[in-house]
Amino acid sequence: MAVSKATEVDVGGVKVRLSSPDKVYFAERGFTKGDVFNYYLAVGDGILRALHHRPTTLQRFPEGLDGEAFYQKRIPTKGVPPWVQTAQIRFPSGRPADELCPADLAHVAWASQLGTIVFHAWPVRGSAPDNPDELRIDLDPQPGTDFANAVEVAMELKAILDELGWVGFPKTSGGRGVHVYVRIRPEWTFIQARRAVIALAREVERRRPDLATTSWWKEERGERVFLDFNQMARDRTIACAYSLRANQRATVSTPVTWDELSQVEPNDFDLSTVPARFAKIGDPHAAIDDIAHDLTPLLEWVERDDRDGLGDMPYPPEYPKMEGEPKRVQPSRARPDT
Repeated sequence: MAVSKATEVDVGGVKVRLSSPDKVYFAERGFTKGDVFNYYLAVGDGILRALHHRPTTLQRFPEGLDGEAFYQKRIPTKGVPPWVQTAQIRFPSGRPADELCPADLAHVAWASQLGTIVFHAWPVRGSAPDNPDELRIDLDPQPGTDFANAVEVAMELKAILDELGWVGFPKTSGGRGVHVYVRIRPEWTFIQARRAVIALAREVERRRPDLATTSWWKEERGERVFLDFNQMARDRTIACAYSLRANQRATVSTPVTWDELSQVEPNDFDLSTVPARFAKIGDPHAAIDDIAHDLTPLLEWVERDDRDGLGDMPYPPEYPKMEGEPKRVQPSRARPDT
């Protein structure tokens, strides 16, 4: 197939170059680079709400899904327009990096031109990169469970949030899972926010031990939905609202209302269907910035769990050993003295 020449697209008054718009990115469905670019413009208000002033890792596929892929955690050193904004973040190792920090939709379009299919935003703003303003609860179905099970766990989570007087915002993961976001005031550290999510996840597990688990080790999870607390660890991100996912179906991680959640299927939402949905109903996450909650109640649950002998949980393997963390030993391989 011939690939058309580069063009310039006006995005909010900024000229953004789009090269090779006819290059096929999703071979099974025939979606092109231009389709991806135009998709992100069509859901512009939604994707920008998810990314606005957030350090963002880019999952790039310059030759499409069938080509080489990589995560861009540092802004490119060449070819960056002068209007592109960045924010400095620090990895768990302490090393710094300047990441893309979208200030407007032109930033999203520019990243799409680079071959970005998936946007992974940090749960912080660039002005306060060490203080999360968002709790992210990732409900991950394990083998033997499915999206419907994740929805069931999400509804238990909603009941707990209601008791706290908190507002949560659900979305499909774009796969089999469910994500729930809760805005908090940016007054606490990553360590505190992660422990708060662990405490919240444990409360869900207490209420639905048959269906929900916080077990980090896969061999202990069984046929249950894993509440992945380590998605709140520094530098761990999940696909943002309205991000495409890197699968040949071109699914979208799509915001839904709580009432909709039990009525939808992840494959309902893809590159071809979400723009029309967005034009018709707008963004179910439109009010997500209206309130930021006080993390104190969950930190009190952390203290309660500590008193009951339920301390911290293992960090991901690439992290340095963290204070108070249990040993990272798979249970089936642990010696009696560990």
